[in-house]
Amino acid sequence: MKRKEFIKTCGIGCLSLMSGASLLAGCVGTRHINVPISDSFLHIPLSEFFNEKKENYRKYIIVQNEELSYPICVYRFSENEYTAIWMRCTHQGTELQAYGDRLQCPAHGSEFSNTGALQNGPADQPLRTFPVTADFNQIKIDLR
Repeated sequence: MKRKEFIKTCGIGCLSLMSGASLLAGCVGTRHINVPISDSFLHIPLSEFFNEKKENYRKYIIVQNEELSYPICVYRFSENEYTAIWMRCTHQGTELQAYGDRLQCPAHGSEFSNTGALQNGPADQPLRTFPVTADFNQIKIDLR
């Protein structure tokens, strides 16, 4: 095999591996659910935090409702400890994206922790959080 063909073959192989890894990472995906609002509360079944195999809990889920202008990211820290964060950047109001244990603004790069604390600007305020209670087989997010 000639050098030029070898480099071309290796390059195509590397690109294929990277594309395949991206596709597999996309299969994990973030869990998005639509939940109705009842008396200023969102009621979320705890089962939404289970992964497909019912073996492990998801670290977070994204909750949406047509009455909310932005989704809410709900992080699970333990069996009874959750935090609900409004996914609106405090810099200019862009909808945030969840990446594991952080939320990031795609417009200007502000980053927030999984508790809503500001990690990196240009935003200069933490995110809005909502009170969360866990009881029986559900959690309730108080939107008031």
